Amino acid sequence: MSKTVIEVMNLRKYYGDTKAVDGIEFDLREGEVLAILGPNGAGKTTTVEMLEGLRKPDGGTIEYFEEKLPPSSERVKEEIGVQLQSSSFFEYLSVKETLDLFRGLYRKSIPSRDLIKEVSLEDKAKTYTKNLSGGQLQRLAVAVALVNDPRVVFLDEPTTGLDPQARRMLWETILALKKKEKTVILTTHYMEEAERLADRIIIMDYGKIIARGTLDELIDSIDAENIVTFSVQGEDPVPREFLDMEGLQHVENREYSVTTRDVERILGRLFERSKRFGLLLDDVTIRKPNLEDVFITLTGRKLRD
Repeated sequence: MSKTVIEVMNLRKYYGDTKAVDGIEFDLREGEVLAILGPNGAGKTTTVEMLEGLRKPDGGTIEYFEEKLPPSSERVKEEIGVQLQSSSFFEYLSVKETLDLFRGLYRKSIPSRDLIKEVSLEDKAKTYTKNLSGGQLQRLAVAVALVNDPRVVFLDEPTTGLDPQARRMLWETILALKKKEKTVILTTHYMEEAERLADRIIIMDYGKIIARGTLDELIDSIDAENIVTFSVQGEDPVPREFLDMEGLQHVENREYSVTTRDVERILGRLFERSKRFGLLLDDVTIRKPNLEDVFITLTGRKLRD
């Protein structure tokens, strides 16, 4: 079994009367990718900042490695790499010069040429950072997080705002880290990203962990073999009585979904109720559940709401 790299116990953080992080517990294992999901205000960023040593907890413990070191330990600082959600670089330094600058902050480091190859920026090595695209800047930020050859890498929404091609290039970088037995903590707003990259997933809401496990375990937890999705035509409010159905969730606007093991029964109820209330249904589809269905079932809203 893989070694435990980080253990979090009863972690708490308060802002006045607000419980930003409310007694959460989890661990991270060597060589795994852990995705932390949650709507805005769920506590995931505060949690990650406490793990990184950027924010002090109000209670609980965070222990690194076999020695059970706190995030403030110099050893921990040497062994973690952090890619922040928003990074700023000196505009008139090239990609290579930027990496050389950060390499000078550590006792051990990876050669800049190797880092540049790792994030596929070979053709931009001599380019000023001010001339890089958004995707290239994100890849440079990841390279900076890898400068010290860390055991643990924090990636805070690394692909936000990137086009699909740039996003997939970063995915390949993250998968390469996993092959090197790096432990990766990933926060993301993209369900597909968590499905593709994560070994385990934590879902947070209102400062608590409301679900955790592998993708298959989370999907199994909502006890649904199928998802029926549909929209209601028109602009008038949808009658509350129509929506009073077990397993029904509001997705967005006039779109809804129902988790079920009996598709025929649910379709019959939907069409009977739509006829009774004079409603027209549109875009009725049947599919297998995914991570977004788990999230909506547990939180009642989409991740980007």
